[in-house]
Amino acid sequence: MNNSFLARIAIAAALAAGLQAPATAQGIGIFNNIIRQQQLPSAPASLGNLLAPAAGNRGAAGGELIQLLMQSVDHVDEAHEIEIGRQLAAVLLGSKPLHPDMALQRYVNRLGRWISLQSARPQLPWTFGVLNDPGVNAFAAPGGYVFVTKGLVDRVDEAELAGILAHEITHVTDKHHLQALRTKARAGLATQAIGSQLNSNLGGAVSAQLLALGKDLYSSGLDQGDEFAADRNGVTLAARAGFDPYGLPSVLQQLRSAAPDNPLFSLSLRTHPAPQLRLDQLELAMGNRLDAYAGKPAVPLSQRLVGR
Repeated sequence: MNNSFLARIAIAAALAAGLQAPATAQGIGIFNNIIRQQQLPSAPASLGNLLAPAAGNRGAAGGELIQLLMQSVDHVDEAHEIEIGRQLAAVLLGSKPLHPDMALQRYVNRLGRWISLQSARPQLPWTFGVLNDPGVNAFAAPGGYVFVTKGLVDRVDEAELAGILAHEITHVTDKHHLQALRTKARAGLATQAIGSQLNSNLGGAVSAQLLALGKDLYSSGLDQGDEFAADRNGVTLAARAGFDPYGLPSVLQQLRSAAPDNPLFSLSLRTHPAPQLRLDQLELAMGNRLDAYAGKPAVPLSQRLVGR
């Protein structure tokens, strides 16, 4: 990694610490207006609303979804993709509940929805949430479900959070989870799950097959190439939405300095490529091509939450 790329990341890190730097591109005025006018949908008020089946897709059986996955991701239409995502979201929420701060949930949902509108699939029923977990991590599920942990939110500014959300949104738009599920299903993990006794406080709301695949997916992580692609396309998406593209690299700098045995970072470090490797790949992809969109003043999340 060369010094110029480190310097550009340092600008983002300095801004996150509350220092000012000259703006070199337009700010995020459109998003500011959206936040003030509250034109984007707010977060779900309850777990039940978040996991409500998509219209016209009620009753999709886990076996049917698994069969579609094992054929080809191309056989999974959008309605079934959303249903798979709903069931995988149940896996995540069965492990960690939503954080009770509804002002925070509304803000993250609006921020995520704004970024998702700039993505390749704005029509998905995007839903964002904050998990009540002190660890530092983020997750996504097919069909437009994206989660960040409270521990992550507490350590980032708005541009950094936007970079993380854009990374996760890219996983969804590029169907990375569906591809990973297909690989695992064809490897026989779904068949092995049939008849097994799996503990879940959601009972029969999630099929045993998808539950097993989902748990394995979130504990092992996505393919390394998918993570690099989500980094590359995520910084571009964040810039397109009006945010500093160096927000995501700044978060990776934080991960790089984390102790490997720190339990707050352990899952994120275990399920993703090494932060230094991700930074190296981003340097090759970004160069100085996005510098015109960098250098925006940092916006602390606490400022966004005032009066929410």
